[in-house]
Amino acid sequence: MATPDAPPRPAAPRRLPVIDDFPRYHRARKLTHLICFLIFVALPFFNWMRFDIPRQRFYFAGYELWINEFGIIFFTLMFLMFVIVASSVVYGRVYCGYLCPQMIFSESSIYLEDWIKRKVNKHLSKWPAARRKLAARLAWLAIIAAASVVLAFVFIAYFVEPRDLLARLMSLDLQTAGGISGAVVTLIAFLDFTLVRDCIECKKCIRVCHMGIDIRESPFQIECVHCGECIDACNEILGKLGKPGLIHYTWGETGNIVETETSWYKKLGLRDAKRVVVMLVTLFYLSGLSIALSMRRPLLVQLQPVRTTMYRLGDEGTVYNRFRIKLANRGSADARVHVAVEGLPGAVIALEANPLMLKPGESVEREFEIAARPFQGSRDVNPFRITVASAGQDAERFDETFIMPPEGTTH
Repeated sequence: MATPDAPPRPAAPRRLPVIDDFPRYHRARKLTHLICFLIFVALPFFNWMRFDIPRQRFYFAGYELWINEFGIIFFTLMFLMFVIVASSVVYGRVYCGYLCPQMIFSESSIYLEDWIKRKVNKHLSKWPAARRKLAARLAWLAIIAAASVVLAFVFIAYFVEPRDLLARLMSLDLQTAGGISGAVVTLIAFLDFTLVRDCIECKKCIRVCHMGIDIRESPFQIECVHCGECIDACNEILGKLGKPGLIHYTWGETGNIVETETSWYKKLGLRDAKRVVVMLVTLFYLSGLSIALSMRRPLLVQLQPVRTTMYRLGDEGTVYNRFRIKLANRGSADARVHVAVEGLPGAVIALEANPLMLKPGESVEREFEIAARPFQGSRDVNPFRITVASAGQDAERFDETFIMPPEGTTH
């Protein structure tokens, strides 16, 4: 018996290849945030960048600078400021999305709040919704309060020695400037995390954009911080359809996706005179800072004659001139300082200890006399030289004058 032909089955829909090799800007940005946070925490504890206001010291790149070393501190602060300016001018608002402390801490606060809500809803599902919401809120506030204390401690550690600051924190110090500053910064950080979170307010109706804008309207909206979240979202959706995303990072202002320029300086962001000038100013301050640090001496020496009396006569015609020396050990090791006289025959230094020993950070001021007798060719005013030598740096030489009484003066 013949049977009717079965109707043909419809062809299975062709599955489009999934594209999943896009760069993940979200991951890169979160990793950058983590690195920046670790650097922020580590800098004051390793004295890589810290103002010690009580001791009047400035620590930078392993150097312990004294507050009177204004030139080095000036170049340091100007260089750091222009690094931020150059990052914003040359690379746009990428700084806001990847390096801005406000972005890092506020975004972490929002992520923590969402994570706590998910955990509470998962593990306390039998509770009423209002109670779960209250529990999540209280847990989040408690963690934010503790985080505010930690961040305030790290911030104040940039200005007060960390061990000293920890002792003030443990004693709940609210009397000294350090303790009061810590309490104020803690309050500001807590309010910032809980109230001021306007710069990255995330609204689900516009998907992943933390700034609440629609990138399709224009890539030049001032609210955009170039964080790349919209790029990841677009790549993820269109990648499942086997198509490339529609949003990209690109140089220039034409919006062209394909970069046709090959000049190395344009690839670095040096696309116009404004950006070149900013980079040159940044390099100028970096060069000035490098030169100032290379010329810095760990031992600061100041020497001057004491002329309240021109000279003093001693026994057997010995003449005494008085001098004042100031020494400051700005290095990290003990300093052994030796004072000597050149060009004054038979001169003797009446210094209580020679060499002088100075511990790191120690300053001393001494007055001493140099004794000498008239010699052949001596005059009323005799030029000579005082040398101050210390291991690890070249000897410093001071040209001075030794005053003797006029010839024929009664001794």
